[in-house]
Amino acid sequence: MKRIVWIVLALLFSLVGRAGAQKLLVPMDLTQTDHLKAYGLAFWTLERAINVEWLLNYRGGSFMMDYYPAVERELRLRGVSFQEIGASEMNRVYGEIESANMDVILLEKAPKIAIYTPPNKQVWDDAVTLALTYAEIPYETLWDEEVLQGDLSKYDWLHLHHEDFTGQYGKFYANFRNAPWYIEEVIKNEALAKKYGYGKTSESKRAVALAIREFVAKGGFLFGMCSATDTIDLALAAMNTDIVEEVFDGDPVQADALSRLDFQQTFAFENFRPDSNPMVYEHSDIDYPPSNMPRVRSAEADYFNLFEFSAKYDPVPTMLTQNHVSVVHGFMGQLTAYKRSLIKKSVTILGEVEGSEEVKYIHGNYGRGTFSFYGGHDPEDYQHFVYDPPTRLSLHKNSPGYRLILNNILFPAAKKKKRKT
Repeated sequence: MKRIVWIVLALLFSLVGRAGAQKLLVPMDLTQTDHLKAYGLAFWTLERAINVEWLLNYRGGSFMMDYYPAVERELRLRGVSFQEIGASEMNRVYGEIESANMDVILLEKAPKIAIYTPPNKQVWDDAVTLALTYAEIPYETLWDEEVLQGDLSKYDWLHLHHEDFTGQYGKFYANFRNAPWYIEEVIKNEALAKKYGYGKTSESKRAVALAIREFVAKGGFLFGMCSATDTIDLALAAMNTDIVEEVFDGDPVQADALSRLDFQQTFAFENFRPDSNPMVYEHSDIDYPPSNMPRVRSAEADYFNLFEFSAKYDPVPTMLTQNHVSVVHGFMGQLTAYKRSLIKKSVTILGEVEGSEEVKYIHGNYGRGTFSFYGGHDPEDYQHFVYDPPTRLSLHKNSPGYRLILNNILFPAAKKKKRKT
């Protein structure tokens, strides 16, 4: 009903539009005052049955939509830079796009978004939740119970962040096993496992990982950051073995666990080795460099490069790497980046530290769906610690690192635009 109302309003707005203004152009280059709010504006427009054109590689991946007074008003309210353009300027823009490594992608329908996050307040923040909240993009939350009940089918896009699908409670045992929040985490997870007929948390978490994989296989869009991106593959690879130490699940690691890992079950990684030591804050050798090793580069010298793809022939990776810069400041996490040699050959590398084993941003297909994994915890907090306050995105309106997150939000709405030549 809401969509029908907005279609009617859109038709009415078209009758009262400003003379000569046929399009609204939202530039995403260095002239944009608030890149992150611009994504929210594009999402808001889609929710109101107004299509948005994503101009890949044109001025940083700009957005363009038909002129409506309501959209113009919303742009002004959100503090997003824009231009009103007429027919001649619009044709000039299309002509430039046609003759260069650029393309037009039509965004048609706002995806329904879910964030996988526990109901109790965590002692760390989630960059995607921060990004969506600041950009004013609506989302819903769910946790293990909803996943195990089949609620993922209600959504188009799912985000995972600082999670542990192996049942080792984030490998926080060494430093926080006596902290009230850690004890509460163990109690709640063990109770949920028993409620659904599992003997231990590692088994219920594996079931959740399988449900998420099924969601993707059926056409869902998965976006993950930080420890969620390696632990889900660890849980899937260990489908037929036990890689969890006794302090977490009451029984030891299976003696031949390494030989029983099945890498055909995973999304992105293969030939990795789990780190089951409960005193080490690391899940596997996928993380590069390891969390328990000193980082060679300083915060000031830590950068990664985005790949440049052909907009007309590789629109998906082009969409996912849209930015106003090609070199992005690095940031750490429990999983900071991916070891290149452990990434499956079928996976597309989107961002890397050139000349090293370090890969920051990847994308791949699974079944009818896709996944994108982004290493690190918070693009504007170089080394985020437990109990640190959340990042204030009003101070980082033009963050290139956060833009990569929001590219993934709009990706499910995309349809290749066909134009007459």
